[in-house]
Amino acid sequence: MKTKSPIVLTVIVLALLLSACGSAVNSAGQPAVRTLSVSGSGQAYLAPDIASIYLGVHTESETAADAVAENTAQTQQVIQAITDFGIDAKDVRTSNFSIWPMDQFDPVSGRPTGEKTYAVDNTVFVTVRDLAKLGDLLDTVVQAGANTVNSVQFDVANKDAGLKQARVDAVKDAETQAKELAEATGLSLGEIQSITFVDNQYPIFDGKGGGGGIASEAAAVPIQPGQLTFTVTVNVTYALK
Repeated sequence: MKTKSPIVLTVIVLALLLSACGSAVNSAGQPAVRTLSVSGSGQAYLAPDIASIYLGVHTESETAADAVAENTAQTQQVIQAITDFGIDAKDVRTSNFSIWPMDQFDPVSGRPTGEKTYAVDNTVFVTVRDLAKLGDLLDTVVQAGANTVNSVQFDVANKDAGLKQARVDAVKDAETQAKELAEATGLSLGEIQSITFVDNQYPIFDGKGGGGGIASEAAAVPIQPGQLTFTVTVNVTYALK
């Protein structure tokens, strides 16, 4: 049995050393950087100061023309009531107008009779900038003829300051997590390599807090705006040393 020559052994050792060195450099020939990526979050808890709501009129008649005529007259009364209430015209826009036939069914057999009626919906999207008047507005439009009310959505007109602080809190949260993870492995944090963030502009209603003034008058529809939560998420990558 032949033994390997010293030259062959030397070549093998050199190859192993080069392989070990190659694992510690990147494609550009620079030393590889160990990194740690974490996600942090921050919240802004804000009281809403505006609301958006869909108000509409639904009518049905034996002919499409009659259904439209009735709906038009009723919708005009509702829009007039909205503007008379003090809502700016720019805060009122049509969001839906639809007509569709509806089959009629025999009440005994449940079978189609071959006759049809026609339904018409006209919906407007209204932005209310004085929440103290929202309950009164709903009462007013219902009396004026609105028979569909959907999706009261609360928001904050200027949330910049709240989101700014939420971003700061999110970065601090990410740093705290990164330090804990690095220390747990016997390492420490180096420089930040990258940061990305996402602002959740759509609030989460958590049912907290004020707005009681809106329900103070017995005649007004009771509305409770509560408190909104806006969340910012940051993704931070740190170098490890």
